[in-house]
Amino acid sequence: MVGSVTGTLTAIALGGALGSVARHGMTVYFDHLLGRDFPYGIFIANILGSAAMGVLFVLILERGLLSDVWRSLLMVGFLGAFTTFSTFSLQTIGLLQEGRLFAATIYTIGSVLLSITAAYLAMLSTRMFSG
Repeated sequence: MVGSVTGTLTAIALGGALGSVARHGMTVYFDHLLGRDFPYGIFIANILGSAAMGVLFVLILERGLLSDVWRSLLMVGFLGAFTTFSTFSLQTIGLLQEGRLFAATIYTIGSVLLSITAAYLAMLSTRMFSG
């Protein structure tokens, strides 16, 4: 029991470290590419991460194609750190404090609707193409 808990925690920690570094890289890349007037990196990370969560949900939880350790590493650790609503919330507040109501509204509605849609479409596609 202790070994499996240790393995699970190690997988989550490793996934979390990789996911947070990947999220930071997305932020730096899109800030450089598109500017800092909108939180593009987190916006895109949340959408991509939601799509990836949909794929992994089907492959790991529904189909059982990967072990619980992989679920811990990828879904809990990596995607838990890669996508972040804490940063999303803080950035939305920042847009509101800057008086950018339209940008804050687009960011909020777009993040939620597109992330949910991405997860759902990814689940459907994965079910369709994975047998």
